[in-house]
Amino acid sequence: MVVIAVAGGSGGLGRALVEGIQARGNHEVVVLSRKANPALEAERGVRFVPIDYSDVEAATRVLEENNIHTIVSALSFMPGNGDNYEDRLALAADASGPTKRFIASNWALGHPENRIVTCSDPMPIAAAKDRIVDVLRASKTLEYTEVRTGYFLDYFGMPKVKSYLTPFVIVLDIAHNAAAIPGTGNDRVSFTHTRDVGRYVAALLDVEKWETETTVVAETLTWNEFLALAEEVKGTKFEVTYDGPELYNNGKTGELPTHKQMYPFFPKEMLQGMASAFNLTFVRGIADLSGGVTHNAQLDEIKPWSAKDVLEMAWKA
Repeated sequence: MVVIAVAGGSGGLGRALVEGIQARGNHEVVVLSRKANPALEAERGVRFVPIDYSDVEAATRVLEENNIHTIVSALSFMPGNGDNYEDRLALAADASGPTKRFIASNWALGHPENRIVTCSDPMPIAAAKDRIVDVLRASKTLEYTEVRTGYFLDYFGMPKVKSYLTPFVIVLDIAHNAAAIPGTGNDRVSFTHTRDVGRYVAALLDVEKWETETTVVAETLTWNEFLALAEEVKGTKFEVTYDGPELYNNGKTGELPTHKQMYPFFPKEMLQGMASAFNLTFVRGIADLSGGVTHNAQLDEIKPWSAKDVLEMAWKA
């Protein structure tokens, strides 16, 4: 048993990772946090370790004092803040004696060489993904991996299926029986629910040797197949449009009914830009990870939720 630190483990994907490691029970897990949080510690049964990500030397001391063996990063990159704290955390990990492993916060599609950058660059996080991989490659002491999971199934089961992600509607607006399908709808897309990502990562911690990329996918479908499943589960036909990539190249995407409800707190231009960047990954085949799935006894034992499982839990009449 070693000490696993989840950076960004208080919410979102990070919280699902913490719960997955806790449930497996093979290691002690702590949350790296910018400040102490006794209330959450008591509520969740996990220790919160305060850390200053901006100070490499101070962060190194925190890792050493807490005997951190592995860092699982779920840190979010915030465009415009002029810094990416994950880079500094990786440098601290490299300098920390007890710290031997690092999982980068390059979830979903990982670090594809043909990453998407549109004219308005709505996803500058892609550049941050480049940098953290460069830092880890240059490390003298760390074994590292990126976990590629595909698009998160959570978004199609909210709010009935538990998830710590922030809701975001794209392609299928299941609540309103509507769809804006990218391209022909026949491009393959890989999917996994964050509940299962947590379980996969917990198992990955026990794998003796890591590859620099680890691919764990619950299911790979076309959007037309996913649409058919949603219509079957709900027992109704959806109102469907098909969007061409020329729309996405201009930072636009097909508008869904839920989008209009989101505009007061998620401005239309920003939402359309983000959705168009994701849709470009779909039509260019970048989201099809089925050819790179990692096969390992510890990982293959996980039986993940399928798209139909999530749809039935959330939407079956």
